[in-house]
Amino acid sequence: MTVLSASNLARSFGADDIFSGVSVEIPHGAKIALVGANGIGKTTLLEVLIGRQEPSAGTVSPMRGLTIGYLPQRPQLVGDRSLWDEMMTAFSDLRAREARLHTLAEQMSDPAHPDLDALIERYGREEHQFELDGGYTYETRTHQVLQGLGFAPDDATMPLAHLSGGQQTRALLARLLLESPDLLVLDEPTNHLDINAVEWLESFLKTWPGALLAVSHDRYFMDNVITTIWEMAWGGVEVYRGNYSHYARQRAERHERQRKEYEAQQEFIAKEEDYIRRNIAGQNTAQAKGRLRRLERLKRERLIARPRREHHIHVHLKADLRSGDKVLMTYGLVAGYERERPLVIVPDITLYRGEVAALIGPNGIGKTTLLKTLLREIPALSGSARLGAAVQPGYFAQAHEGLNPDKSVLDELLTVRNLPLGEARNYLAGYLFTGDDVFRPVSTLSGGERGRLALAKLALDGANFLLLDEPTNHLDIESQEILQDVLAAFNGTILLVSHDRYLIDALATQIWDLQADGLTLFEGSYREYLVAREAARQAVREAEASAFAARRQDLAARRQNGGARPSDRQRERRLAELEEQIAALEGELGALHDALSEASARGAVERVRDLGERYAVTESALERALGEWGALSE
Repeated sequence: MTVLSASNLARSFGADDIFSGVSVEIPHGAKIALVGANGIGKTTLLEVLIGRQEPSAGTVSPMRGLTIGYLPQRPQLVGDRSLWDEMMTAFSDLRAREARLHTLAEQMSDPAHPDLDALIERYGREEHQFELDGGYTYETRTHQVLQGLGFAPDDATMPLAHLSGGQQTRALLARLLLESPDLLVLDEPTNHLDINAVEWLESFLKTWPGALLAVSHDRYFMDNVITTIWEMAWGGVEVYRGNYSHYARQRAERHERQRKEYEAQQEFIAKEEDYIRRNIAGQNTAQAKGRLRRLERLKRERLIARPRREHHIHVHLKADLRSGDKVLMTYGLVAGYERERPLVIVPDITLYRGEVAALIGPNGIGKTTLLKTLLREIPALSGSARLGAAVQPGYFAQAHEGLNPDKSVLDELLTVRNLPLGEARNYLAGYLFTGDDVFRPVSTLSGGERGRLALAKLALDGANFLLLDEPTNHLDIESQEILQDVLAAFNGTILLVSHDRYLIDALATQIWDLQADGLTLFEGSYREYLVAREAARQAVREAEASAFAARRQDLAARRQNGGARPSDRQRERRLAELEEQIAALEGELGALHDALSEASARGAVERVRDLGERYAVTESALERALGEWGALSE
């Protein structure tokens, strides 16, 4: 079943055609990513599809009653509600039904009510449907979604007006996920999310029952979630089946096939024109004129267009000087701004020439602070960091604060090296600054343009130790691919801070994992790190399960032996209460298990999800009760 289709869509602004002839469809349950160069019109296409903009031509046909959830790149949540109250708007119907159930319960408490039997029957019917629709789990789901997207428990009471831009984006995304629309349309959903939050979002969207259409530059996200790619280029859309890796291979094959077909046709045309030129006035004039007519018809009706050359950045990173084998050494290093509350405690590190270390961790944990401490832009709270022999560091700042907003693009580049003006302009053209662009003030540049200028300066500097803070931010996919290839061929050492897992997976030889409990070093690739992390988590889960089973066995033995004698009456009463609670929770778990089995057999996805959440909550409550019982028994 198709939830939305479009036929021959076009959108123009004045004389500029953004796109034309776009015909696409979104099946139920589809996971689609829209990709393309920055500024090519992806957001415009999204807004035409969902009815926020009118097409200049063509039609959009949504299915009847289609509900759409839209996440723009820069959302603004308004009102005086708290974050939690904003989330609760996703459940306005459930909350109204919950209030009706409370009213019915109050009426049923009167044994003299004249319609008591009818009330009981109505309450049972509505309460059953309320349960099936997630009425007893929506608050738990809300906590899970907010936590998954990186909100702390205390953030729930924060007014919307106090949320930062990134928090506003995450808050709207959370509300949309809780609303469960038929079609979820997300414009750069992984912006403002750290790796942990993106991983959570991926796991959530993999089981999303509705359709998904997302604009994304996150290649790892598209590999894990997406099953169809729409590539927007030259005013149209090409559809590719598969995830990002499949798309990249198919795109290269398609472009190569188009190039060969064009060259073959051009070769055929050249041969035909040569034959016509040599024979048009000779003995074979009839054949030549026939070939001329066929050639003119081919040019008119079946001429293959020349494959367009796309403009991409041309990055050349090369170290001017070879460094010593030891590039960076730390000794008892502590980074931060307040001695009483250090951000990063660093184990002693030695980084060797040729290594690529990827520094990962949640937003705000201190990754940029650590980089600046290593560069001595921020003094260490204690300990020291030392660069090795002949090490020349080059720093790419996430916020590009090293750029002077008052200088022109050209003058800013010349602060690195005094090049002849013609050479400097040719160099900047490789970073897509052409014509009068080189005279624009830095203050007028977009985020992507500032990133390209910062890369241009870094490449010209000739450093042999690159410290890169989110270098792929604001780059389109093909620019990310180009930068990735350039960094892979770099003949120096790299310390990389990034949320771009595709880049980390391709380059990293070691992972520095910075969490609230400290910095952990892992020697190996990102895939090896993920395997080791999952093995560690599995070991913890198995240990917890073993302890849980042991406590249940202790409780069973206690019941069989008539219970241990308590040391005082209060403890005895509490133990008795806990034993009753545990028995009730175990019975509830058994019933939930049976209901889950039945719902799974029927393929009731939403029912399985709700029951699974209730099972997790009940199991957690049972574990807490067993833990308290075990402590009191001891």
